[in-house]
Amino acid sequence: MNKLLLTLSITAAFLIGPNAVTYAEENATSKVENVQNNSETYKQLSLFGDVFERVRAEYVEDVEDKELIENALEGMLSSLDPHSSFLSQDRFKDMTVETRGEFGGLGIEVTMENGLVKVVSPIDDTPAFRAGIQAGDYIVKIDDENVMGMALNDAVKLMRGKVGAPIDLVISREGEDAPIDVTLVRDIIQIKSVKSRVEGNVGYIRVTTFNQNTGVGVRKALKDLRSEVEGGGDLIGYVLDLRNNPGGLLSQAIEVSDAFLDKGEIVSQRGRHEEDTERNNATPGDLAEDLPVVVLINGGSASASEIVAGALQDHKRAIIMGTQSFGKGSVQTVMPLPGNAAMRITTARYYTPSGRSIQAKGIAPDITVEQATLEELSSKRVRESDLRGALDNDKSKKKKAANDNTKPDEEEKPLDYQLLRAVDLLAGLSLYSEQRGTR
Repeated sequence: MNKLLLTLSITAAFLIGPNAVTYAEENATSKVENVQNNSETYKQLSLFGDVFERVRAEYVEDVEDKELIENALEGMLSSLDPHSSFLSQDRFKDMTVETRGEFGGLGIEVTMENGLVKVVSPIDDTPAFRAGIQAGDYIVKIDDENVMGMALNDAVKLMRGKVGAPIDLVISREGEDAPIDVTLVRDIIQIKSVKSRVEGNVGYIRVTTFNQNTGVGVRKALKDLRSEVEGGGDLIGYVLDLRNNPGGLLSQAIEVSDAFLDKGEIVSQRGRHEEDTERNNATPGDLAEDLPVVVLINGGSASASEIVAGALQDHKRAIIMGTQSFGKGSVQTVMPLPGNAAMRITTARYYTPSGRSIQAKGIAPDITVEQATLEELSSKRVRESDLRGALDNDKSKKKKAANDNTKPDEEEKPLDYQLLRAVDLLAGLSLYSEQRGTR
């Protein structure tokens, strides 16, 4: 019996001994690595403290501790990616106001690229929009201050100011040989995020941004447009215009997508850990009643706009028309901090229903249509009035003077070529459906 017990003991020791030793070694190694990592972290924090004290004591000018710490936090976060940042108490308050749909400024969504402030898109009916600032423009100077090397938050702070106060910008634009000087006047930016009208028998819905009122606005537009068709006819389809829409609230992008979908995934968010994955699905009920939809996008369509376009494209619920979108496929989470400040940090990437990440790629349109200006072309012959020194006709001169009272606002607006092509496509789809129904 003793021999049997001894044999079993030796066997057991042989079976579990090496594993037990390996486990103990791994556990010890892990503890050593943790101690080393913590030790290195403490060294770096100690270095930060040393630098902080040196700056306080020896910098040529006196700097407030709060300013030094906030700048350090901003540097840490902004170095991660263009969309992570530290939000001071004032900036956090401004951001909260922006998502509610009203704030003071110029009316442009910007990001940082190659050390310069890049315009993602101007917002409709704002000083920037009226001044002709375009998506893709680079802001080189703000009131004679060079932007190169400036933090994005600092550049935004310079562009904000008292309502009615002018601001000078120097713009670099692709295709232009020389910089463009622009003077704008700051204004209260009141954003009506959804506008709608009827184009013949097509419902046109323009979404300028995704703030807390956008989902409600789109649902209301879908309901109202049915009763606005000329002659009491029926709508043949919808154009959802997301051009130059810089994005906004993810929840509103999901709500707008849901208005056109009856089922299926809208978007998924995948973070650092697999368990952090979130999926958002459509609820039953297509408010567009299965009518054809064309979504217009361009290089200024970003973030939430791309979520909507990608969801409708993957479900083959809409035809995407226009040009390649901006390509912002990351999710930022705003985390409140003590002292009424906050940090905005990138926590996930979002994916379309088919699993596409659009980060740095964007949404490719199903039908590429560049924006164009339509002009009337005519062959002009030389006439008497073209000759140098020709006498004026007194009557025509008087008539011209009388017509000079026309207000600039009454001038005919240029035709929107991309919108025309979208309306034509819906008309063609409607005709095709009717012909198939009669066969």
